[in-house]
Amino acid sequence: MGFSIFSPTRSLDGVSGFFQVVFLLSLCLVLFKAVQFYLRRQWLLKTLQKFPSTPSHWLWGNHQKDKDLQQILTWVEKFPSACLQWLSGSRVRVLLYDPDYVKVILGRSVSDPGYGLLLLNGKKWFQHRRMLTPAFHYDILKPYVRIMADSVNTMLDKWEKLIEQDHPMEVFHYISMMTLDTVMKCAFSYQGSVQLDEQSHNQYIVSSIIRNSRSYTKAVEDLNNLTFHRIRSVFYWNNTIYKMSSDGRLFHHACQLAHEHTDGVIKMRKAQLQNEEELEKVKKKRRLDFLDILLLSKMQDGKSLSDEDVRAEVDTFMFEGHDTTASGISWIFYALATHPEHQQRCREEVQSVLGDGTSVTWDHLDQMPYTTMCIKEAMRLYPPVPNVSRELNTPVTFPDGRSLPKGITVAISIYGLHHNPRFWPNPKVFDPSRFAPDSSRHSYAFLPFSGGARNCIGKQFAMNEMKVAVALTLLRFELLPDPTRIPVPLFRLVLKSKDGIHLRLKKLR
Repeated sequence: MGFSIFSPTRSLDGVSGFFQVVFLLSLCLVLFKAVQFYLRRQWLLKTLQKFPSTPSHWLWGNHQKDKDLQQILTWVEKFPSACLQWLSGSRVRVLLYDPDYVKVILGRSVSDPGYGLLLLNGKKWFQHRRMLTPAFHYDILKPYVRIMADSVNTMLDKWEKLIEQDHPMEVFHYISMMTLDTVMKCAFSYQGSVQLDEQSHNQYIVSSIIRNSRSYTKAVEDLNNLTFHRIRSVFYWNNTIYKMSSDGRLFHHACQLAHEHTDGVIKMRKAQLQNEEELEKVKKKRRLDFLDILLLSKMQDGKSLSDEDVRAEVDTFMFEGHDTTASGISWIFYALATHPEHQQRCREEVQSVLGDGTSVTWDHLDQMPYTTMCIKEAMRLYPPVPNVSRELNTPVTFPDGRSLPKGITVAISIYGLHHNPRFWPNPKVFDPSRFAPDSSRHSYAFLPFSGGARNCIGKQFAMNEMKVAVALTLLRFELLPDPTRIPVPLFRLVLKSKDGIHLRLKKLR
């Protein structure tokens, strides 16, 4: 009797053997990863033994869901200068909240891979930073004040139509649209208004930007949450597994929405610069806007920026210029609402400078010292970016002699730094006098815009916008807290509130 290779018995034996091989290979891979995990953890424990830590689970680490800020305050009081934050058994970062420690790190170069000023390193970062710095010269920022005022007043006009007397309102959404409106007009030469639904636009590109702007703010919120949770999930380390997960698919969709918005902005401006009259007008400017610099400038080697470089810088500034500023303004409003005596003093100062508020200029912004003190104190309590991480590309030694090797991740806890009782007595108390002109403090104790060579390039832009928003709002409304919905600060890439920021707005006569 002949034997066929296609016989059922032969086929089953082949399938069985294949699965045995797959099982053995999988077992070997799991064992290899387990050994790798163990050796990495043992190396970390030995290398970082001089840095204290609270007890941590070998797999889950020592962070508690949505209690990071409370943990940080406990660590700041318990462990001087720095401690360990275990994200998992083999993933850890050294948390810094001492100004002298922070100064050492911010004075160094970093090795973060990526694109955009936020992530670039070395020569390319220096080239981009030098190229974009003129976009934030005071000659450029001066006329932006009027644009900021227009955007703020558009938001306040909406609020007047929406509120009833003492009716509570979730303000972050409206502030976020206002800051996006501002950055679009100032940095990207946009002529419309992303805040106004009733505007009609004939051009497809412009109308798509209006639609995408609303999707963009939601995409940024999703990316903020998803990135934060991925860092802390042991199951999402692997890119393949993450892409297959529901969070990974949502992350990809949010990235697409964000890129559609920035691509639309770039496409619109490129189309405008195809017009010779517009191009000549731009070239005659003494100083260029942010996007015009990106599209027209040449790098030192004579080559234009790649499309990838342009998009990366637009992505970075679009996010940094609207979401962090919206967070800052929202928390400033809440701080003033809960401290009416300081709010009234700011209002009186603004009234003395602006009168009826029909005109706000660059010169006015330096004539509101007490309002500026309150803004800074609110940012101390509620820093828009609570944490900045760096991976060491060379070993480092701190002032007390403790050292870290290359490859270790350090996290500058701006929230912890701003609440460190060694440098800020009674750190939970809102006290604007900390920022009085004659006050003194460590130069690295207050870092709402980070510090060192890689500080926020748009910090003056953001401060101006905060001053304009606070001044014009206090002229038209009294801010009152909603006692039924007290905001709970939530640790994310940008500081948010767990259920939004609800305030009662009382129209001033």
